[in-house]
Amino acid sequence: MTRGAGGKLLICLLGGFRVVAHDAALPVRASGKSATLLSTLALRDRHWAPREALLGVLWPDAASERSTHSLNSLVHLLRQTLGRAIEGAPPVIYSAGGYELNAVAGVGTDIAEFDALVRDANRLADTGDMSGAVESWLRAVALYQGDLTETCDLHTVVERERLRASYLTLLSRLADHRFGVAEYPSALAYAMRLLAHDPCREDAHRLVMCCHVRLGERAQALRQFRVCHHVLAAEFAALPEPLTMRLYDRIRLDPDSV
Repeated sequence: MTRGAGGKLLICLLGGFRVVAHDAALPVRASGKSATLLSTLALRDRHWAPREALLGVLWPDAASERSTHSLNSLVHLLRQTLGRAIEGAPPVIYSAGGYELNAVAGVGTDIAEFDALVRDANRLADTGDMSGAVESWLRAVALYQGDLTETCDLHTVVERERLRASYLTLLSRLADHRFGVAEYPSALAYAMRLLAHDPCREDAHRLVMCCHVRLGERAQALRQFRVCHHVLAAEFAALPEPLTMRLYDRIRLDPDSV
């Protein structure tokens, strides 16, 4: 598990709900009201939500006065449960007619940390610091323990796909980098992880084919082309791109040119 950058308490939603402090999981049930409150705030802009919106999520059928009391009790319970990790501070605070995660006390989210690592990696790559960029890529990939939970909420669906696309881009960049420095087994592993998430990525299929050739596994490279051909036909009734076809012909006829 990973601690938030500069934070003491991390609300994690990638790959399932959990709360982490100093690399240890804290006792918050993923199916309880506490998890619902923390998850809702973690997914909101600025990690803040109006009180009425939270009441509607947590107790949609309860009377307003009763649900308001229940929300206050829940916030107090979170302080008792999680406050020790942030020196007794409340993890959720009241602010401007709503509630928010207490960022000042050190409460963060794995989503925000993941995005920060991606931004940092891109900045380093743009300035030519590939060693630093790769380090940030690796940390971001390690932090991404899975997609956001399936939901019908439109905002969460969009956010899940955004984060997933960013993660797949990281895998692609790591695979390309490893191939570029002749670390073919590592490049192959990252490309295969990418295909496990998105079997239709032709760029990953091509990289797998090239890795197999560089590793002296020409037959396996040709088999990978068949896999690519089959996946595209089954998913889209489409043929591989001309670039993939040309690579296949090179591997078949002149593998030393790959």
